[in-house]
Amino acid sequence: MSGCKSGALSKLGGGESSGASPTAAGSGNGSIEPRTGGLLAVHDPKQVTDSIKITTCHFLAGPRPDPQCTPGSFDPAVTQANIQTTICRSGYTATVRPSTGETDKAKHTLYLAYGVPAGTTSELDHLVSLELGGSNDEANLWPEIGKVPNPKDTVENDLHDAVCSGKVTLAAAQQAIASDWTTAEQRLGLK
Repeated sequence: MSGCKSGALSKLGGGESSGASPTAAGSGNGSIEPRTGGLLAVHDPKQVTDSIKITTCHFLAGPRPDPQCTPGSFDPAVTQANIQTTICRSGYTATVRPSTGETDKAKHTLYLAYGVPAGTTSELDHLVSLELGGSNDEANLWPEIGKVPNPKDTVENDLHDAVCSGKVTLAAAQQAIASDWTTAEQRLGLK
């Protein structure tokens, strides 16, 4: 599985990466370059894209996704300057969330890559949530095992509130949740 569907990829940052090394797909939709910390910039509202090649993935303790398979990605159309009209506006996520048909295709690929058996209680989750300006790219999706709603949902809500109230920047929240969602609030000084 490689190639980018019709999402637009952007160059952001200086190409520094402490995480995954994405494989460029050569689809002509732009270049893939990680932002500091390995986050990819992918503009793909309402569709699931696949900017990196995903093969075999392993869960980390926490549970957290494999940073080689799920480094995280964000939508470059959401910026610190426009958060009040994007992620901080009620109903924003409905304008970018893909349909079930789109996510079902990604589930098949990602659940297989992560070795999640059929019938396992889980959800296909955005590592950098849509409410934090995350994209729908497979680099930002992973099978989160366990009950729904899950403990990560509270972290996402708390970070969203902190960004919208000006306590932390959008980029800091995105980086913190992608690096380790289980410690994001502590590292940002919110808990």
